[in-house]
Amino acid sequence: MKLTNTLFTVAVAALSLTACGTKNTNADLEIENKVEALLGKMTLEEKLGQMNQLSPWDFNELAGKVRKGEVGSILNYTDSALVNKIQRVAVEESRLGIPLLVSRDVIHGYKTIFPIPLGQAATFNPQIVERGARIAAVEASADGIRWTFAPMIDISRDPRWGRIAESCGEDPYLTSVMGTAMIKGFQGSSLNSPTSMAACAKHFVAYGASEGGKDYNSTFVPERVLRNVYLPPFKAAVDAGCATFMTSFNDNDGVPGTANKFVLKDILRDEWKFDGMVVTDWASAAEMINHGFCADGKDAAEKSVNAGVDMDMVSETFIKNLKRSLEENVVSMQAIDNAVRNILRLKFRMGLFDNPYIATPQRVKYAEEHLKAAKEAVEQSVILLKNSNGTLPLTDNVRTIAVVGPMADAPYEQLGTWVFDGEKEHTVTPLKAIKEMYGDKVNVIFEPALAYSRDKDRSGIVKAVSAARRADAVIVFVGEESILSGEAHSLANLDLQGAQSELIKSLSAVGKPLVTVVMAGRQLTIGKEVEASDAVLYSFHPGTMGGPAIADILFGKVNPSAKTPVTFPRMTGQLPMYYAHNNTGRPANPTEMLIDEIPVEAGQTSVGCRSFYLDAGDTPLFPFGYGLSYTTFEYSNLKLASDMLTVGGELLVTVDLKNTGRYDGVEVVQLYIQDKIGSVTRPVKELKAFRRVALKAGESTVVSFSLLVSELAFWGYDMTYGVEPGDFRLWVGTSSAEGLSADFTVAAR
Repeated sequence: MKLTNTLFTVAVAALSLTACGTKNTNADLEIENKVEALLGKMTLEEKLGQMNQLSPWDFNELAGKVRKGEVGSILNYTDSALVNKIQRVAVEESRLGIPLLVSRDVIHGYKTIFPIPLGQAATFNPQIVERGARIAAVEASADGIRWTFAPMIDISRDPRWGRIAESCGEDPYLTSVMGTAMIKGFQGSSLNSPTSMAACAKHFVAYGASEGGKDYNSTFVPERVLRNVYLPPFKAAVDAGCATFMTSFNDNDGVPGTANKFVLKDILRDEWKFDGMVVTDWASAAEMINHGFCADGKDAAEKSVNAGVDMDMVSETFIKNLKRSLEENVVSMQAIDNAVRNILRLKFRMGLFDNPYIATPQRVKYAEEHLKAAKEAVEQSVILLKNSNGTLPLTDNVRTIAVVGPMADAPYEQLGTWVFDGEKEHTVTPLKAIKEMYGDKVNVIFEPALAYSRDKDRSGIVKAVSAARRADAVIVFVGEESILSGEAHSLANLDLQGAQSELIKSLSAVGKPLVTVVMAGRQLTIGKEVEASDAVLYSFHPGTMGGPAIADILFGKVNPSAKTPVTFPRMTGQLPMYYAHNNTGRPANPTEMLIDEIPVEAGQTSVGCRSFYLDAGDTPLFPFGYGLSYTTFEYSNLKLASDMLTVGGELLVTVDLKNTGRYDGVEVVQLYIQDKIGSVTRPVKELKAFRRVALKAGESTVVSFSLLVSELAFWGYDMTYGVEPGDFRLWVGTSSAEGLSADFTVAAR
């Protein structure tokens, strides 16, 4: 039972060999020769056409442009017959026969919808994530979609930002692991497989740090923080062979991502040696005019291409302006040729020249094994936040249950954000699943109480309370509709919308066991709802098979094992809030007085001398990595093979883990590190490894970790990357806030 970061490194290296091909192999040389031969035949207009991506609605208009070589890629065509038809125009009717690259936002499933990426991250299981992406690729390729705009690997530490739903959360290591798994799933064992989709690492870079959690907003991330926090998942994506990158909407320190030479050229191309293709986000080139960074479309095209962008998504600034820019020597032919090389190279790697048409059969959509995998993903993504007095799982003593709330039977809403192609008719809701799977064991009384999550009409609460009085237990499903999270759906207030809080309060007053199930696209501020409930399950929007998975968890067929991939704040005003923060000269302590404890006319030095909030303290509602189980686990006997290591050494750690409860279960064992003294302030804790460990009731095991000391490296005061010798602390435990600890020292060579 050994987990190593070395395994992660090996997996990434292996993927890079299969997904995009290694350098200097015969296949690569053959592709490069084909690229150069085709490039030599192209007119300037055809080159600019390859750099042009459109989202067309009129087929005849599109066909005319494709026939003239004015389009390199399309997005949002999902009719398989139309996709083959337009591809036939490109291959058989254009002068050079260059196939189109057909793309779509396939974020967490195509037809079979998996939990939102934030929910998948809660599994702490990269195999689940990889399988979900593979299934998405198989289903989407049945409609000719061979390029997806995922994974989104922005580090996201502010749930006001709606796009946190698309992320893997707040931690660079977890995001790197999960992002790599998605890339492997989308791209499969080979990009030229008909069922593979080219992945796209987005958004490059720091978009998740949008000021105030407001979408498209500016970010102010200095280089050291950029390299230590926001860039690692993207470096992992390059190492994993990710085929494409997407620029970000935000400007960082005044430079929009679509024209940021430092990240696109200096880091991505020169430092990381990325030879894939870079695309703008939707019209982000033209939007630099709104930023006040570009005077017009011509200026935007020039700055984008000179920064290293290859393809323009939908704004047409490239194809309309670059010819004049070339004539004026503002953009070089070399820059244009390099962009086209990257595009053609991708198309050859994907086998589009040899197999341009759809090969995946339609019957793969909603395949039985796909639905089964989606259900398992939900089972491992639902977090048990509270379970007072063993309220869950529901026992045989519960004969009648009241199912209440606006999310209990909301097939569209539980699919979550970024679901263009999933169909609510295929969604199985909790109400439907409970009735069908457990209706022979319990009598179900259903009262929605509220029509939807924002509903403020309280008239239905009376009926819900009446139902609760007639039941042995109450299960209330609350949260947020899918439209309330995702792109452009930022919130300043993260409380439950509408009359949902009042509903929970009223149900709690009945005195029956109350189970609250939250379905949402982000972590919400639910402190008072948790307090009013006997048990709380948190399900980020779970997708197609959310109902059956949640039903099995409620009735104990499945023991929850998920962990929070983000920190849950007590109040919105605590944001941004994340576990891996730096310390201050006056860190908070648990004995500091809160606002209600402060004496009247208190002296100015009696309170307020620590870094915390008078009204919220310093602790979160739930920390990163937190999640309960129906069973209990005991950690003991933490050992380090040596507490004195060298920079080139390896840290070997073991800990005893025992299932001390009555149920079989899975524990996510987490390893954290603190570099006590650094040339710059270091985080109080950083996740470095994790492992899902299954144990039967009463069973124990030894869990081993092997961590290369080189993985403790960071960008220090002099902006060089390396391990700084000194003293470290290590924790192994059940969350970022709890665990056994040990100290060790890293000496210079």
